[in-house]
Amino acid sequence: MSGTHKVSMTVNGKTVTGNVEGRTLLVQFLREHLQLTGTHVGCDTSQCGCCTVHLNGNGVKSCAVLALACEDANVVTIEGLANGDKLHPMQEAFREHHGLQCGYCTPGMIMSAVDMVNRNGFELDEKTVRKHLEGNICRCTGYHNIVLAVQAGAAAMKNS
Repeated sequence: MSGTHKVSMTVNGKTVTGNVEGRTLLVQFLREHLQLTGTHVGCDTSQCGCCTVHLNGNGVKSCAVLALACEDANVVTIEGLANGDKLHPMQEAFREHHGLQCGYCTPGMIMSAVDMVNRNGFELDEKTVRKHLEGNICRCTGYHNIVLAVQAGAAAMKNS
């Protein structure tokens, strides 16, 4: 696929269109074309999870998905998780439980955590949280507060 191609998708509830090369990754489209820089690039090899977004309702690493493969898809990024000025319950839980330090991995952690709750329900034990976050790397913490934040966020999502 050489040259540029038109791609259209819904991102955070808005229809967007752009011209991309065939090799353009979803993370590049989000960051460079749409200026949605909350989705971070950490490794370019789908190892760290910093680029996790929701694609058609499922958590995916956007550095491993071509933008053209997202034609007519529904994408939610960290910027689309909140409801206006009101943080999503998982975002609030990360803030309240200090589930972050430098914050670089935080958007991917939060998007993965919401996906985890959507797939596994609101009551998550520590083992489950740790297992499902294996694809998300944090270089700052020992994950203790991240696990607590995910559990609190899951409980808060149940009540929201």
